[in-house]
Amino acid sequence: MALMEQIAPARLAQPWDNVGLQVGSPAWPVRTIRVALDPALDVIAAACRDRVDLVITHHPLIFKPLKRIDPASEQGAVIREAVTHQTAVFSAHTNLDAAVGGVNEVLACRLGIEHVRPLVSGEPSGVRSPADETQGLGRIGDLKSPQLLTDFARSVKTRLGLAHVRVSGSPELDVKRVAVCSGSGSGLLEDFLASDAQVYVSGDLHYHNARDTVAAGRALIDVGHFASEVVVVEALAKRLQEACSQAGLAVTVQACRLERDPFRTL
Repeated sequence: MALMEQIAPARLAQPWDNVGLQVGSPAWPVRTIRVALDPALDVIAAACRDRVDLVITHHPLIFKPLKRIDPASEQGAVIREAVTHQTAVFSAHTNLDAAVGGVNEVLACRLGIEHVRPLVSGEPSGVRSPADETQGLGRIGDLKSPQLLTDFARSVKTRLGLAHVRVSGSPELDVKRVAVCSGSGSGLLEDFLASDAQVYVSGDLHYHNARDTVAAGRALIDVGHFASEVVVVEALAKRLQEACSQAGLAVTVQACRLERDPFRTL
């Protein structure tokens, strides 16, 4: 938990978020860690079967205070499995989005974006610090060389291993600067439009987002929520393994490879 605080400080989380330990005790021993995107039942059940001590997920298991724990529900079943097998569940969500080397930076680098910096810098508290220029929501940066929107969209699809992406904007738009936001990107659309980026890559973008963007002479590429975030799983597992080794901890960290996008195209 201390190493995760160094990687994704809890102070970077949005006020509405719930990050940190979701199930378990800080006193439980940790020998094996598995990193995943979602605390879904199949993910947690597999971790319990494999005797994993700690599952670190991006999305929190618990967003709002619980009024009951019903093992007939997926959330209740996850909690029952985790407690029964003493498998702790820990979340790094919007703090990992905003952190240096977090989800947004991993996504930007995967897309070949250079000179990356936050699209919206700073901490949710509004307290300024020297790190404000390197941490914050979204990312913006430059392509190594300009590309037409159609060519860049094909590159995005290839780099993320996708069968398709949704694109709005002129196919002939010259793309030099790109903004990204992992997960649901509608909330940062105005920040994108206020920037000098030509295209915005994110997930869960809406019809009117596309209309507003096209009217501004810009472009959107919607890669889906899952694809924009799952890139962090392998990256975080590798980073945490290195941190454990440097700290002299005999802990094995692995990436969960069970997860699939819940949406499919017919």
